[in-house]
Parts: sequence; C-alpha cells; structure tokens
Amino acid sequence: MNPINKFTSSGLFNLLGSTRKARIVSASALFLAVCAFGAAGVAPLAPDASDLPVKSIAQDLQLPNLSTQIAALEQQQPNQQYVHEEKIRAGDTLATLLRRLGVEDSAAENFIKKDKVARGVMQLKTGKRVQAQTDEEGNLLWLRATVVDGKDVPVKNLSIVRKGDSFTAEEVAAKLERRVEMHAREITSTLFAATDSSADGSKLPDSVVQQIVEMFSTSIDFRSDLKRGDRFNVVYETFWQDGEFVRAGRILAGEFTNRGVTYQSVWFEDPASKQGGGYYSFDGKALKKAFLKSPLEFSRISSGFSMRVHPLSGNWKQHKGIDFAAAQGTPIRASGDGVIDFQGVQGGYGNLVVVKHWSNYSTAYAHMSRFSSNLRKGSKVSQGDVIGYVGSTGWSTGAHLHYEFRVGGQAQDPTKLNITAQAPLTTAELARFRTVSSDMMHRFALLRPNGGGGTSRVAAK
Repeated sequence: MNPINKFTSSGLFNLLGSTRKARIVSASALFLAVCAFGAAGVAPLAPDASDLPVKSIAQDLQLPNLSTQIAALEQQQPNQQYVHEEKIRAGDTLATLLRRLGVEDSAAENFIKKDKVARGVMQLKTGKRVQAQTDEEGNLLWLRATVVDGKDVPVKNLSIVRKGDSFTAEEVAAKLERRVEMHAREITSTLFAATDSSADGSKLPDSVVQQIVEMFSTSIDFRSDLKRGDRFNVVYETFWQDGEFVRAGRILAGEFTNRGVTYQSVWFEDPASKQGGGYYSFDGKALKKAFLKSPLEFSRISSGFSMRVHPLSGNWKQHKGIDFAAAQGTPIRASGDGVIDFQGVQGGYGNLVVVKHWSNYSTAYAHMSRFSSNLRKGSKVSQGDVIGYVGSTGWSTGAHLHYEFRVGGQAQDPTKLNITAQAPLTTAELARFRTVSSDMMHRFALLRPNGGGGTSRVAAK
C-alpha cells in the first residue's frame, strides 16, 4: 500500500491494466480524451449565424437607353454586312444559289454569267460550299468557292470581289491540309460493298478503291478469288481545306488477306533522290516493272527494231527504235521514272523528248505534235505521266510515235532486254525506306484483329 498516495510509474502501469492488450486499449482511449479536451479548449466560441442581425439596402438603378445605343451603333456602322454560307444542291441554278446566299444584285449575277473565271461558280459540284458577303440591301461584296476539275485536281480557290461599281474574279491555288487516314474492311459479299461501308464512320473514296484494285490485281482476281472473311487494310492520304474534304491522294500502304495469304505493298519516294517514287515490298524490293511495254495506251506496232527500207530515203538501214501507229494528238506517256534530259527539235526526230532514267538507261520519244505544257528540261516525271502528243514532225510520213530505248546512249531493242524491276535502293535510301515501312507495319498491326494476318506475300505491280 502507498501511504502517501504517490502516482508512481508502477501505479500507472497497474491502472492501465494487467495484460498487454488491455494496456494498449487503455492508453489509446486516454490519448483521444486528452486531444478532445485540448480541441475544446482552443475552439472559438462563434455566434450562431441565425442570430446575426440582417440589414436591407434599397437603391434605384437607372436602366440604359436602348434607343440611344442602337443609334450609336448605326452611326458607327451605317451599312450592315452579312456573311452567308450555303452548299450546292442538286438542280441549283445561279439565281437560286444567289437567292439562298442573300444576294439581290443583278449586276453581280450578270458578271458571273459573262466572266470566264467567275463562271466557275456555275460548275461547282453538289455539296460544295460557297460563302458570300452582302450589305443590308443584298448587294454582293465578295463571293468565295473552291473549284475542282473532274478528277478533283488541280484545286483552286475562286474569289469574286466588288470594286466600286464593278467586279473582279481570280483563281488562286488552294493551300490544302494533308492528312493520313487508315481503314480496315472485311469482305462479306463484294469488294465494293466493303469499301462503301461506313461502319467506322467513313466510306472509302472511289479513287482509293481503284488504286486497291490496281495494286493487288496481279495477285488477286477480284471477280472470282474473293471469299467471305477476306480482309484488307489501307493507309492513304487525303487533302482538306477549311475542314472540308477536297480529294483523296495516293495509297501509302496496302495489305490484303485473300484465302489466308496476305499481300503487302508500301509506297516510298526518297526525298533526297530526283527519281520518282514507287511501291515496294516491306523488305525494300521494287514491285512495279521499270518500264511500260508501250508509251501509248492504245496503239499497234507499225515498225519494229530491225533492218528496213527507209520510207523517205529509200535506203536499206537499221531502224533503231519501235514505231507505234496512233492518231494525231494521242497522249504519250513516260515509260519509266526519270528526269527530262532533252525537250526540243532535233533533225529528223522532229519534236523530241529524251527522259534519263536510273543507271545508264534513257528513252526517246520522237515526231511529237507538241509537248506537255508543264514539262521542262530537268523536270521530274513518273511512269505514266503524259509528256507529249503523237504527231508527224521531222522525217515522218504520217502520225506515229518513234520510241527508242537507249543504254549508255546507244539504241537497243527493248524486247530483248531483261529489265523487270525499278532501280534498287541504295544503302542510304534503304535506311530511309525502313523508317517508312516500320511506320506502316505499326499501322497495320493496329488495324489487324487480334494481330492476325496469315502468310505474307508481296503484291506485284
């Protein structure tokens, strides 16, 4: 017994409990009690909000004079201007379009009908947007639209602007935004049913569908080989202006799985090279043939690479080329990628174009009636580009194309040469190609269901 009631550590120990568990519980309770007591001691004694006095204040406010404000605005802008936007509808006439745009201006309507450039408004396709600004009396201040040709290229912006009592119209090249789109489709019935599907929010443009057929037609017969469950993935470029789709561009990569076999192709155009681009397999091998069999789409060979009697001199001599009979003005295509090395008049050849290709290959096109207007010496051309038109200039007895295939500057018989592929990629080009192909392979991986694919093969062109 503690006679003087001292509070020793042993007494505190006994007070908290005899067992370890009891002592822990008791100590925790004591700590919480101390904290609660301290909080109560420092808490402010704030009055109840409902007991606070309330004071009401009333003040008269003067409302603004709306008439004065309207008059001030009219003084600042005596002539109100309005901007309207409409889309071309099927059956639209110029008068109905201008009426919807809020234009009541006979002078503007007459100008559009008579001016060669302004008449482009009357040739716009259904769905194309037109913007116009008018004053409060309906007089046209300006009108803007985007004009395209039948193939959506080239694209131009048409602008009609009022200048005093007259109008001016001009076309300028549009600044287009390039986007890259990728889509996956599964064949359930036909190829075109799959491309017209908008399950992912967009149907494929017709030009892209045509390129798909061209890309894989040497490997797949789209009339008889397709079966339900076949799939294809495609990555292609599109061009937009002010958020509006203008046209589709080239397919950048394609992958088609037919009956368990996957065909692949990727476009590569080396920015450091002057040569045109082409389609390659994912290991960098060119897929298209280096040269077309014929520079003309529809023609027949009238004279081959052989000895013959010259039709003008009557002498027996070597004919160092192939003559293709065709009508005057038939388009002539570059048979391979290259650069214009010569364009002009040269002796018996008449109007002549020489295209320098990779390595020591070149091709010559003679007796043209005229040259393509957008080509000059040094211009880069791609296989199939129109470089001129069939004629009968120089030593010629009738409209035809004289075509020469040259190796090291010497004419050779192209039918006896075994040139089946494009120029192989150099080491530097191959390194840049792998960057492009890796990006496309990643895109295909994202498009494939569960990463499936099948046996891979290249799509020959």
